[in-house]
Formats: sequence, structure tokens, C-alpha cells
Amino acid sequence: MQKIGLFFGTFDPIHKGHLELINFFIKNSDLEFIWLILTPQSPFKKKTEIQSSSSRLELISIALEGNSKVKINTIEFELPKPNYTFLTLRELKKQYPDNKFILLLGADNIVNFQNWKAYNEILENHELYIYPRKISGPIPNYFINHPKIYWMNAPLIDASSTDIRNKIKNKKSIRNLVPENVCYSILEKKLYI
Repeated sequence: MQKIGLFFGTFDPIHKGHLELINFFIKNSDLEFIWLILTPQSPFKKKTEIQSSSSRLELISIALEGNSKVKINTIEFELPKPNYTFLTLRELKKQYPDNKFILLLGADNIVNFQNWKAYNEILENHELYIYPRKISGPIPNYFINHPKIYWMNAPLIDASSTDIRNKIKNKKSIRNLVPENVCYSILEKKLYI
């Protein structure tokens, strides 16, 4: 049974912070692989204009070039909308019954995790590896010492895709925030302008 970390996100665009977390989990956990679950749109986020799935997939592929431990998964594009994490997890388990899936979540997600649809089902069937993020409220005690929630000593990442998109719109450099080949592709295709 392979242990696979699931890193959900719109990755709009993928940036060095995402890659730093991926590398942390590859080097410092018991995960054999990490799957980036590309999401069409989070049900918890305002409807904002996001790049097409093909543009985001291309940028992710460029960023992950040569990394055999990380795969891109687009299962959420095949599921009915709106979709929720527990439904994705059910479908992944159905398609890959021999894998053990672990969710990689930022601490900002755990603050409101009890508001997720079927969060108890998620915790019953999956472990959560939590990485540091700036949070907007207290973490419920129930989650702090939960036996299936592991608090990882990953680096606190300050980069955000929103900031990167804003920098591009304001004609500011993003070279220190995204891999060089991703930056080149964004500029060449005039994405996020």
C-alpha cells in the first residue's frame, strides 16, 4: 500500500512556496508520492476569475519537470459541481483502493475544518498532515490533539498566488516568487494581465 499525500489547490499560479512544501513533505515524511489535486474552484472562496485548467496544468507541469515523486491529478474536473473534498476522496479510494491517501493542509484550513462537508468522514478515513500558515482564528481543541492530525514542522511559506497575480497586474516582478521557467511562460502567454 502506497502512502500518497494529496495537496489540493487551484495553483493559480503554482509558486516557489508550493514547491518548497512539496519538497519538505518528500524529504521529511513517510509519503512515497505527492499528488497535486488541481481544483476547478474552491466552494469556500469567492468566485474569482481563474486561469483555464489547461493553462494551470501547463504551468504546474513546467514547475514539476524532472520530479518523479509528484504527479498532477485532475479528478475534480470530472466530478459534479459543486464538489467537496470528501467526494473527491471517495472517488480516489474507489479508483485506487490499494493506496492510502493523506491530506496535506495548511493550518489556515484547520481553523474552519469543522465547516467542511463531511469533515468527520474525512477524519475517520484519512490522516491529515498540517503545515504552518498564518491563521485568522484559534484552532479548535478537538483538532489540536486529534490522533489522525499530525502537525508538521514545515517552513512557514509567505508566498501566495493572489499576491503573485496582483504583482503581475501591477507590472511588478515575480521572478523571486515562481520558478524561472514558470515566470517565462506566464510572461510569454500574457497570463494574469
